[in-house]
Amino acid sequence: MAGQVAAVLQLKPGDEVGIALRDLHAGEALAPFPGVAATDIPFGHKVALVELRPGAAVHRFGQPIGLARQAIAAGAHVHLHNLGFETSMAGHAIGTRLSNAPLRPKAEIPSFDGIVRVDGRVATRNYVGVLTSVNCSSLVARMIADHFRDPLRLAPYPGVDGVVALTHKSGCSVADGSMSMSMLRRTLGGYARHPNFAGVLLVGLGCEDNQIDQLIDEEQLELGDELNKLVMQETGGTRTSIGRGIELVEAMLERAAQAKRQPVPVSEIIVGLQCGGSDSFSGISANPALGAAVDRLVASGGTAILAETPEIYGAENLLLERAVTKDVGEKLLGLLDWWEDYTRNEPQGFDNNPSPGNKAGGLTTILEKSLGAVAKGGTTNLTDVIGYAQPLATRGLVFMDSPGFDPMSATGQVASGANLIAFTTGRGSCFGCRPSPSIKLATNTAMFRRMEEDMDINCGAILDDEASIDEMGELVFREMIATASGKPTKSELLGYGEDEFAPWHVNAWL
Repeated sequence: MAGQVAAVLQLKPGDEVGIALRDLHAGEALAPFPGVAATDIPFGHKVALVELRPGAAVHRFGQPIGLARQAIAAGAHVHLHNLGFETSMAGHAIGTRLSNAPLRPKAEIPSFDGIVRVDGRVATRNYVGVLTSVNCSSLVARMIADHFRDPLRLAPYPGVDGVVALTHKSGCSVADGSMSMSMLRRTLGGYARHPNFAGVLLVGLGCEDNQIDQLIDEEQLELGDELNKLVMQETGGTRTSIGRGIELVEAMLERAAQAKRQPVPVSEIIVGLQCGGSDSFSGISANPALGAAVDRLVASGGTAILAETPEIYGAENLLLERAVTKDVGEKLLGLLDWWEDYTRNEPQGFDNNPSPGNKAGGLTTILEKSLGAVAKGGTTNLTDVIGYAQPLATRGLVFMDSPGFDPMSATGQVASGANLIAFTTGRGSCFGCRPSPSIKLATNTAMFRRMEEDMDINCGAILDDEASIDEMGELVFREMIATASGKPTKSELLGYGEDEFAPWHVNAWL
């Protein structure tokens, strides 16, 4: 009927399901499609647009997201009770859909106000970090950083964003040479080198498996003005170690205060792409908008790190088709093979993701969730695939192996060099990731209004027909530039970012 307000959105012609644009009641018309809702359909959930036989493939965006467990009538709610998980049905062709989008001319590349370190690395923030080699030194690290929470103690150091203590629960009872120990040292090494830290203090107990000297040697770090160490059993105990740590940090703060921001090209931005508390609209609004911003960043010579390997499962074809070489594509397939084996003994395998919150938001299987997650990477070519927390070797869109647990994944991205995080959410995830600022993108207006104190941008404007994906992508890109230039994000103002430090551990604890 002309002028009738749409109640259901079909994402691609031929999809057997549509997305409810508001709560629908049984008997309500499925405008602009024929028929009525057979039952109540919650906002963001799927409704069958056609009758489905048992075993029929169900598609969203033209991609399979599962098989009908039973006969599904047109107008019925399609969710956990009648849509089943299948192994990935995605194709594995490599390099068949490469982008030929040109890079921007150098004269047209925007700039941001960054901090250029002595070695040429570019920072978006100016912190001093206190890192721990082992859980046993966590209290000392936190007490050192807490000493500088008083604004009066930071007042003599203008331009310094603060002192950050990043602690963890590992460092001992983990075998040398194990995957977990290698990941932990790689993560700590990446943070120790991160340009957003003007200086770093490594704090250890002294008898742990993760010996600081071995960490320094393996990660090819160098002690000096920008990196120092403190071993509690050598220094004299807890109070003495705290006092000595404060002295060492004060010396770093004096040097950090000398840093000044200056214009640098946005090609120096490295953004980690995250989504958490996703809903059915993540893949329709915020994730494609972030993808459009990533396309702009990459065209300007910048870098984006996509991660969370379990959350590309079922949509891996969308990345493989854009892999620049066969080797890059095969590295991605190798990661998926490893994860299939790793999750083999889990009760639900890969489909243990999505989470309860994702499901409440309308996502049914990991195959469906992955479609939205991949959209964060935009349409640019996939230039490399790296292990967790490994240093970057290329610019452009890079995929980093990680779990789907947001703090663990973002920790790896920052260790790999991300100096900015862009985080989309439909349910309302509260998150930060110091020393890198985290921009929060809301997928829908209702959640944005409810949690505006945590959200930076409302991508729900796309659903409200107030902005296109491309227009919102431009807005997100501009917010990246402003944030990289020093504009504080909502999560920074609220104090998020230290508790979310979570290195990935794989091996058994001994």
